[in-house]
Amino acid sequence: MSDFSHKPVLTGDRVVLRPFTEDDAATMAAIIEDPETSRLTGGAGRPPFTFAHLRHWYGSRGAQDDRLDLGLVDRASGGLVGELVLNEWDEPNRSCNFRVMIGPAGRDRGLGTEAIRLLLAYGFERLGLHRVHLGVYAFNPRALRVYERVGFVREGVERQALLHEGAWIDSIRMAILAPEWARHRGHTGTHTP
Repeated sequence: MSDFSHKPVLTGDRVVLRPFTEDDAATMAAIIEDPETSRLTGGAGRPPFTFAHLRHWYGSRGAQDDRLDLGLVDRASGGLVGELVLNEWDEPNRSCNFRVMIGPAGRDRGLGTEAIRLLLAYGFERLGLHRVHLGVYAFNPRALRVYERVGFVREGVERQALLHEGAWIDSIRMAILAPEWARHRGHTGTHTP
C-alpha cells in the first residue's frame, strides 16, 4: 500500500461507510456541536468551526492520500450519523490512528460496532495495515466497551490528558494488531461492564 487515495464504499447489514462530500457539512456541524459528542471527543470549550471551514474540510477529504475519512450512514434511515477516520499514517510501520465520532441519531444501536468492524476489516485485509491505535477518554465507558469488543487491547494511560470542566481526565491508549484481527475478525466476545 502506498497511500489512502482510494475512498471505498463499505456496506454492512445496518451501516454504509462512504466518502464525504461538501454537502455533508451541515449534518456534520450538527453532530460536532452536539454537547455529548463534544464532551466525549474532548471538543468542549473549543471555538466552533465555521460552516465554510466544515464545507471545505468535508469536501476535501476525497483528495487526501494520507488518511481515510468515511461518513457513517444508517441504512435504515439513509441518514449520515457520524464519521470514522484512519489517519496519522506511518507508512514504514504500516500503522495508523483510528477515531470515530457518532452523533445522537447513531448511538446505542450497534451501528458504531458494525462500522468499526467494517473499517478494520478494510484496513487489515485490503490495505495491509499491521497496527491501528487510538486514544479514548476515561469518562467514555461506552466507547471502551465497544473497542474491547472489536479487539482493541489497552496498552497504557496518558495521565491527565484533558482538562474538562475543572477535572483532569486520563486518555486510555489502545491498539489492535493484524495477527489479532486475523484470529477474531472483531468478534472477541469481550463484554466489559
